[in-house]
Amino acid sequence: NIDSLARNGVRFTNGYVSAPVCCPSRAGLMTGRYQTRFGHELNAIGAQNLEPHVGLPLTETTLASALKQAGYATGMVGKWHLGGSERFHPLQRGFDSFYGFLHEGHFFLPPPYPGATSFLRTNALPPDTGPRLTAGHIIWSSHLRHNEPPYDVNNPILRGTQPITETDYLTDAFTREATAFIAKHESNRPFFLYLPYNAVHSPLQATPKYLDRFPHIADIHRRIFAAMLSALDDSIGAVLKQVRDAGHEQNTLIFFLSDNGGPTAELTSSNKPLSGGKGALLEGGIRVPFLAQWKGRLPAGKVYEQPVISLDIFATALAAAGAKLPAKLDGVDLLPYLTGAKSGAPHDALFWRYGPQLAVRRGDWKLVKLPPRLASKPVQLFNLATDVAEQHDLSEKEPAKVRELEKLLSDWNAQQVPPLWGDAKPKAKK
Repeated sequence: NIDSLARNGVRFTNGYVSAPVCCPSRAGLMTGRYQTRFGHELNAIGAQNLEPHVGLPLTETTLASALKQAGYATGMVGKWHLGGSERFHPLQRGFDSFYGFLHEGHFFLPPPYPGATSFLRTNALPPDTGPRLTAGHIIWSSHLRHNEPPYDVNNPILRGTQPITETDYLTDAFTREATAFIAKHESNRPFFLYLPYNAVHSPLQATPKYLDRFPHIADIHRRIFAAMLSALDDSIGAVLKQVRDAGHEQNTLIFFLSDNGGPTAELTSSNKPLSGGKGALLEGGIRVPFLAQWKGRLPAGKVYEQPVISLDIFATALAAAGAKLPAKLDGVDLLPYLTGAKSGAPHDALFWRYGPQLAVRRGDWKLVKLPPRLASKPVQLFNLATDVAEQHDLSEKEPAKVRELEKLLSDWNAQQVPPLWGDAKPKAKK
């Protein structure tokens, strides 16, 4: 079903998000602006989500607010992660309806997780048990030497603002709510649905319906991940079917993407052939699956090679809706580039900052500044046309290109503001 979006629409081979982790990536998506412009730079985790200043600043206009002003019914189902206090709630940020949770993650079933097989992290296991211990329907693993986060603490499933107990497998429950929202809007009033599934985010949990599809995968860690992805694919199919059944297929613009690259050791996800993963400004952390479908308007099966970024979804969606674009957007309307009305690249350059990490891409060239834990050198230069895996640093061979991109990155960075929260603050410029 996910592949069908590529067959029937556009696949972006250089599709990026604006951050390598969940929270700031969503802030960029929802505003069409680099989140570092308004301090939403770092991830919010656990109890930090409850702090009153942690959330998408109220000075920012969300895509939901902009489309609501244009006459759209707006609904959200899934993971918010843009503030856990009342003033940041989706219903305060342009959405007419909300079903989901507010923090960074959630278990897929209520404890003790009946009817599913779970693969959960733990800091330590009893001596002589090895790296894994099976206790009933839960496999405990110490391979990462830390515990599964307490995702559900102060983080209930909400319908609107009211906590509920959801007993369905959460991926299926989100699909149920999403298809109901679409069915409800079969009239002529246009709708916007934001559907951020938490699959395939940890914790790793899957029901027999999906696990039984992969008996050939011996490693239960990998098998659960595959099952979770299969559940997500079923859900995408159900949503697409509901759009068709409601008669909206020819007038619905659909985007599909991930909020960051995969954490391989945690999930068994693969970012190959890209280097790095979630949390890093290497390609594996920010270049993601990125698809768009609009039957009758966008060419089917098109592969688009120019770099684009999730910030572009804001401008593209408003342009499709015939709405006025706000000033000071960093994203651009992609529609004329995808239909052939415009040629060339939508962006002269793309930029990233995540704590001490900085990166810029212009054309095929990418400059990255990474801390020692991620790189052997503080400044590296790659040509992505010939080295998408970022294995060959060309900074010494191309000093003029390094100077050009450093100047570009420095000028952009000077326009950004410090993070509003978190410990990994950017280093002061010398």
